[in-house]
Amino acid sequence: MAPEVRVKELKAGMKVDRNPKKAGVMALFYPDDDYRTHFLLIHRKSYPGVHSDQISFPGGKVEKGDPDLMATALRETHEEVGVPPQDVLVIREMTEVYIPPSNFIVQPYLGLYKKEFPFVPQEAEVAAVVEVSLDDFMSDSNITTQLLSTSYARNIEVPAFSLNGHVVWGATAMMMSEIREMFKRVF
Repeated sequence: MAPEVRVKELKAGMKVDRNPKKAGVMALFYPDDDYRTHFLLIHRKSYPGVHSDQISFPGGKVEKGDPDLMATALRETHEEVGVPPQDVLVIREMTEVYIPPSNFIVQPYLGLYKKEFPFVPQEAEVAAVVEVSLDDFMSDSNITTQLLSTSYARNIEVPAFSLNGHVVWGATAMMMSEIREMFKRVF
């Protein structure tokens, strides 16, 4: 799910900045009221920044008190959608992803939540929560390409997921693709 520009950079041996910022995100899976599996994405609010108005996993940058990146992902998930860290069973970490435009290395984690409490979006950062069914996520019909203009490129074609009326692309789509491939081996 990497855009062609990114694939070319990786093949050319793209260098990660010597001092990238670090972040942790949580791919949170949970049952709905009918016990069907869903996962959570957030729609970030518009702000003057590289990731403004994008769909992503809950998460964010490391803060001084975070003992590790998993703690960062859990803290940020709690702050952004109200899920208490102790209520998340972290299954595993996924492959970290470098995001050149913001110079972040992001460590994604896969977690399970029983969803005993509803999601509460943080007003300052989250425009909406996006709940995606596992069936929709796994359907090939929701894989698409989009022509986008970003902070670093104009009119580029990017692979993406089309889910619940939202386009998910870039680093989040790359992380989701890894999870999807892992699930395909199990199903």
